[in-house]
Amino acid sequence: MTSDRTTADIDLIQRIIPHRYPFLLVDKVVDIDGSQSATGIKNVTFNEPHFQGHFPGAPIMPGVTIIEAMAQTSAVMVGVALGLADKNFLVYFMAIDNCKFRRKVVPGDVLKLHVETRRGGGKIWKFSGRAEVDGELAAEAEFTAMMDLPKD
Repeated sequence: MTSDRTTADIDLIQRIIPHRYPFLLVDKVVDIDGSQSATGIKNVTFNEPHFQGHFPGAPIMPGVTIIEAMAQTSAVMVGVALGLADKNFLVYFMAIDNCKFRRKVVPGDVLKLHVETRRGGGKIWKFSGRAEVDGELAAEAEFTAMMDLPKD
């Protein structure tokens, strides 16, 4: 079953991926083009627990959480495209390649997570992602994931 939806709000996101506070790192997904591309939105707030220690007095969003936010955006995109809401859908990282960080992401930023599918359709999917703040590149990476698709 496929979907023609082009957005996912926080309620749908939580019906697709299992992540919850403090590890749900995408607030909305827009511009979903099937399983080909999408844009995640992450509103970065000072209340997030990682800012207590990264770094006191100079809060910076950890790079690994930016990459995780890209991956969550990709999982939501695939989940929407394949109609996987309420299906116990899990995704596991297999590789992160060509990862680069270009700009600090701080509380108050709106992180836009642009993801594209490079290879997909079975259990193993490959994506590329770019994270931007105000049109400025903050991070980029390619990543591979195993989709634990539910049995019908």
